[in-house]
This record gives sequence, structure tokens and C-alpha cells, in this order.
Amino acid sequence: MPNTKRRRLVATTVAVALGATALAACGSSGDTGEAASGPVSLTYWTWTPGMDKVVDLWNKGQGKKEQITVTVKKQASGDSLITKILTAHKAKQAPDLVQAEYQALPTLVSNDALADISKNVGDAKNEFADGVWQQTTLGTDAVYAIPQDIGPMMFYYRQDLFKKYGLTVPTTWDQFAETARKLKKASPDTDLTTFSANDSGLFAGLAQQAGAKWWTASGNKWKVGINDAASQKVAKFWGGLVKEGVIDNQPMYTPAWNKALDTGKQIAWVSAVWAPGTLTTAAPDTKGKWAMAPLPQWSAGENVTGSWGGSSTAVTTDSKHQAAAAEFAAWLNTDKDALNALAKESGIYPASKAAQTSGAFLTPPDYFANQADFYTQAAKIAETTAPSAWGPNVNVAYASFNDAFGAAAKNKSDFAAALDSMQDETVADLKKQGFGVAQ
Repeated sequence: MPNTKRRRLVATTVAVALGATALAACGSSGDTGEAASGPVSLTYWTWTPGMDKVVDLWNKGQGKKEQITVTVKKQASGDSLITKILTAHKAKQAPDLVQAEYQALPTLVSNDALADISKNVGDAKNEFADGVWQQTTLGTDAVYAIPQDIGPMMFYYRQDLFKKYGLTVPTTWDQFAETARKLKKASPDTDLTTFSANDSGLFAGLAQQAGAKWWTASGNKWKVGINDAASQKVAKFWGGLVKEGVIDNQPMYTPAWNKALDTGKQIAWVSAVWAPGTLTTAAPDTKGKWAMAPLPQWSAGENVTGSWGGSSTAVTTDSKHQAAAAEFAAWLNTDKDALNALAKESGIYPASKAAQTSGAFLTPPDYFANQADFYTQAAKIAETTAPSAWGPNVNVAYASFNDAFGAAAKNKSDFAAALDSMQDETVADLKKQGFGVAQ
């Protein structure tokens, strides 16, 4: 499951107000423009398993040649890591490199914790889909991180049960709704899927696919659009299906949800590229019975997906060797051998386009051994990832989602009103923190 399931961002545990600009950080001290001379030692904070083995390739190869040594310091993920980074930065003792989820970047940038490495990453941009690269630039000419892994969203379904009930894989959301109704009529005790309010990353990705822009910088202010037209459309769609009773309204990642998937009580799941790992544990008895397809579209002929999960490698403003750190960050996420090692040792789905159809991704996940083109399809879908728009208090919006949508799903009440609650609480928090907010 994605990192966002277990981790919620802290906006400014160490509060540093934006002041006159919406994105204050623009890089600072360190060897930003030239490669370091002489031996350089860098420290990298990351939660990714097996990263020490990947970094060892650098230290024995290019790093040894250039006298740049990287030491991995394993960290807890999510809230605790962002808090630790900001605390260290306040004392000007942050490490040279940090792993950060995409939605955490505005928080770190707003606190002037991340350096602009645009002059030190060469043509790395060409290795990534535009929508992915945009998440590390925050819509500016600056580059605050190199993409590492991504979570393009997809549609997973039980092939055998779709055939049993005479269902066709939906290519639009209208067809998705009709499929849910047809299944419920054919088998009243079976659900197509569930709307879950215990992972806000899912709804955020669906809104992203629909064209939502939850945070945008407007001059020296933030503009919040959590209840924009695109998000309202998504909320009303899923709220309508829950109220109609044609899909379930229970949360994911529970024993009951696992059982529903494993026994065929739920026969589809809107998820992301990392889903095979979750299904392996949640529904072990159905291995080989599932298939993956592109996410349904809002209009026939469209081809766009959202993102659910993913992280990047960033260089801090406290680093005295920013150019060397940026060189390593680019190597880690674009070098063929590094990416193969990341796939093998860490189990990530790479952001690099070339890596998505090579090395470890030449064969499908074991759980989907019946779908030989799994990763070929996944790469094509990843290319269509819509741009995202994160802000400095994602944690507040996500917490509000869990509360407001959790109640709405349970009571089968108005999802649009729940979205308005998210908007109001997010705006109120920004103002409380001292951020300028555009109306």
C-alpha cells in the first residue's frame, strides 16, 4: 500500500512563515554551482528498505572515482521524518539529502529547507513524465528534488467474476457506475468495490485525474481549491454510489476488506501500480485471477490518470556540498544499475520512464503472472499522470478528509458537504499559520 496510508504530513511543526512569498526557498549556501573538489562525505536520510545496498554501488563506482561518499541514515517515515528534518534545519544541521514524498515538498520548500538544484541536474528532466517532474518543481523554474518512485492509478478487477456476471471492464466512470448497478442486481451480496475514507491519498488521486488543483500559488498567497468543480464532481459521483447502495462504504486495509477481496464479495479495486503487493497479502487465494486496466475516464477518449503515492530525493539548504548531493540524487534515480538495484532491493516502481520497461520490469508481478504485459501497460498509464498541486498543509486537509468523509461514508450523507469542510478547515489552518490566502 502507499506510504500515504500510514503517514500524514506535518505542515510546520517547526513554523517558519512564508512572509512575502508563497514559496520562500530558492536554494542557498553550499557548492551549488560547481562540483566539489577533494573528498566529500554526504549523509542521506531515507526510509526505503535496502537503500544502503543501492548506495553501496555509488560508493564503489562513480562516488569512488569522484571522491564523493554517501552514508545512509535509516529514518522513520512520514510525519516523524518531516518533523525531524525541519527541527534539524532550524539548527542548520539537516543532512545533505532527504527522501520526501511529493506532497511534503511544499512544506519543506516553504520552510527554506530544500535547495534549488536546477543548475546541477543536467537533462534529468527528460527521464520523467511531465506530470511527475512538475511535482518536484512546484510550477516554477526551480528544481527541489529528483523523482524516485511513483504510484500511477489503475483499475484492478477479478477476470473470472467479471466473466461470471457478464460484466465489461469500464472505460468511463459512467460505465463504472452502470457496472456496479448491474453486478448488484445480478448478485445482491456482491459489491464492485468500496469507497474508503481511511486513505485520503486515493480521493486526492481521483480528484487529480479529474483536473483538480487543490493548492496553487498566486503571487505571495496560496489559493485553495479543494472544493473546486473537479473535486465536487468526484465527491458527488462516489457519494451517489454509496447512497444508492451499489458499492460498499467500508474502509480498506481491514480484516473484513481483505476477506471481501479474497472471497469475491468485492470484485474490483481502484488502486495504483503498487497494488499487487497489497493483494498478495490481502487476497492470497485469488492469485492469478485478477487483471489490471487503465483507470476509467470522465469522458470517452480521454487518457489521464491520477497518482497515489511516490517520493523524491531532495538536497537540503544546509548541505555544504549541494552540487555533489544533486549529482548523487540524479544518479540514484536515472542510472540504469541504480534503478535495477532499487527495484530489486527496495521494491519500488521507478519514476524514470526508461526503467519502467527494463530490468526488473520485463516480467509481470508474480501475483499477475497471467498478465504478461502488466508493466508495459503500467508504463503507458504512468506517462498520462496528471499534474498535481500540493500545498504546505496537506496534513490538515488529509485529516479533515478522514473525519468528514468518514462520517459521510458511514452515514451515506452528502459528500459535497464533506468536501466543503475540507476546504474550510484547510483555509482556516493556512491563515492561522500566517500564510497569505487568496480568496
